[in-house]
Amino acid sequence: MNLLEPSNAVFLTGLLVFYGIRAVFARRAKGEAIAVSRFDRREKLLLAAMFPPTLLLPLLYLFTPLLTFADYRLPPPLTWSGLPLLLGSLWLFYRSHADLGRNWSVSVELREDHQLVTHGVYRFIRHPMYAAIWLWCFAQGLLLQNWLAGWSLLPVFAVLYLLRLPREEQLMHEQFGDAYREYSQRTGRVVPKIWR
Repeated sequence: MNLLEPSNAVFLTGLLVFYGIRAVFARRAKGEAIAVSRFDRREKLLLAAMFPPTLLLPLLYLFTPLLTFADYRLPPPLTWSGLPLLLGSLWLFYRSHADLGRNWSVSVELREDHQLVTHGVYRFIRHPMYAAIWLWCFAQGLLLQNWLAGWSLLPVFAVLYLLRLPREEQLMHEQFGDAYREYSQRTGRVVPKIWR
């Protein structure tokens, strides 16, 4: 068991918080009527591909010796640079769910009476949940010192991001038209626009 390594224990705690946040908001969103859904085969495959690097491989690494062949060692300061990334990721993940409120969905969907959210963290970036997951990818790689458990999330999430984000943006343009175009011009996708 790799939980004797402090960075692994920190990661596991963060993982529990991450899934706790998601569970709370999934429960709140349950029963909200969906007006438009793009939950098709591609979307299902993308979400399914996220399971091994976000949960299965980290848990195998933390609780079994199966992945020890892919272990590596980082200097402690580099390992612990993952902690502020993890904390930032969790804060942004929570904040993005909270600011979306009833408009949140796990998939590419619009709720009935869906509102364009431009307050809170959405005031600065259009996709803070994706920004949170990008931070999480690097935190996971630094805290879990294993090539498979630590870094496999990065390429898998990159594919999801590149394939899913254009569909989300298109859906928002179709739903909100000029309001979304104007919002897009003043905000960054996952990083705030410094120069407006």
